[in-house]
Amino acid sequence: MNLLILLQDTIVSNINNAANGTNMVDELSYWKLAQSGGWIMIILAILSIIAVYLFIERYMAVSRATKYDASFMDRIREYMKDGKLDSAKALCRGNSTPISRMIEKGISRIGRPLGDINSAIENEGNIEVAQLERGVNILAMIASAAPMIGFLGTVLGMIQAFYDISKAGNNLDITTLSNGIYTAMVTTVGGLIVGIFAYFFHAIISTKIQKVVNLLEAKATEFMDVLNEPA
Repeated sequence: MNLLILLQDTIVSNINNAANGTNMVDELSYWKLAQSGGWIMIILAILSIIAVYLFIERYMAVSRATKYDASFMDRIREYMKDGKLDSAKALCRGNSTPISRMIEKGISRIGRPLGDINSAIENEGNIEVAQLERGVNILAMIASAAPMIGFLGTVLGMIQAFYDISKAGNNLDITTLSNGIYTAMVTTVGGLIVGIFAYFFHAIISTKIQKVVNLLEAKATEFMDVLNEPA
């Protein structure tokens, strides 16, 4: 009952302060709020830095992989029709993209059965996609783990609050509860913010990688069609 009465008095006090023109939100900076979250906020800050770094690094890497010269396959087709396989390989090395490396692997297998060539292209494509996906799973992990870490801070904060209540006895007041409640609420918000941003980062990168996969599959099919064309 004492706890309920104390919380009721706090709410009434806040309403009175608002009515008197006191802006309590402005008095409490975000930095102070973060500090009240304790060591849990340090972990969340580290996770947020990792998430931002991975997003920027992977976004740039995948963006480079999506750059494609529209005339590339036409030139490859002309070189192959003229029997200039060395020129076709040189063109692939000059482009240095996942598509060019995949096509170069196929050209290097010309003379073998078409099934072997197709397998070589698929394997190279899988390797290229695996390179692009490097670190993406960490973003997914942060998206899942950050809210749970925030919830851990919530539980620890409530434990601290009830511990302070038990120690306060008859001297219970709102300041006794403030540290534990601040820790509980701030870590929850921090964990959700980090988790939400990591989730969107993961979704954006995954979408861009899927576009690269579709492009690789289309160009692999186009290359096999070139091999099947009549001489």
